[in-house]
Amino acid sequence: MNTRSDRPRRLLHISASPRGERSESLALAATFLDAYAEANDGAQIHHWDLWDGTLPEFGPDAAAAKMAVFAGEQPVGGAANAWARARAAFERFAGYDEYLFSVPMWNAGVPYIVKQFIDVVSQPGMAFGFDPIEGYTGLLGGRQAAVIYTSAVYGPGDRAGFGSDFQRPFFDDWLRWVGIEDITEVAFRPNLVTADAATDRLAAHAAARDAGKLF
Repeated sequence: MNTRSDRPRRLLHISASPRGERSESLALAATFLDAYAEANDGAQIHHWDLWDGTLPEFGPDAAAAKMAVFAGEQPVGGAANAWARARAAFERFAGYDEYLFSVPMWNAGVPYIVKQFIDVVSQPGMAFGFDPIEGYTGLLGGRQAAVIYTSAVYGPGDRAGFGSDFQRPFFDDWLRWVGIEDITEVAFRPNLVTADAATDRLAAHAAARDAGKLF
């Protein structure tokens, strides 16, 4: 939750769907944000589309930089440049106290761009601290997040042939790992073979609207 009384509320919407107007998760995000804006006059809402090309890669140089930092060393050369790009992405993310994540299910998990985002911003001394005895400590406490989960075929309680859910457990665990414990969830998971998708969609948008008002 925003702990600063001298500035308007600021929310960052981080979206992971490349489907534009055909995206269920983006449509639900729009419903959430309309309700949030109506309930929070003057709030600043910004959007980070993870597909817009601004998210850096996390390859050999970045991995070398991370291991150097873990060892108490300063990255140099290409590793230093990669570390600077990762830090810039983290600071863009960490500059907010409130988040909306719209996360569709891909192949039982999250889109690979979400994993890339997590790998880029989850850095020692930024998103987490580490103690050789106590282990990891999240450094992003005091923030709150809303997450929209969507899937097309998988639905809770369906037969195994309709898939599994490695989407929510993975993403929820990451949020808590970096210290974000205040989490609101909205799910739209119609099994398109057996369920009434239109009815479920209406219910999901109602839930998103309510969540936006109360966030």
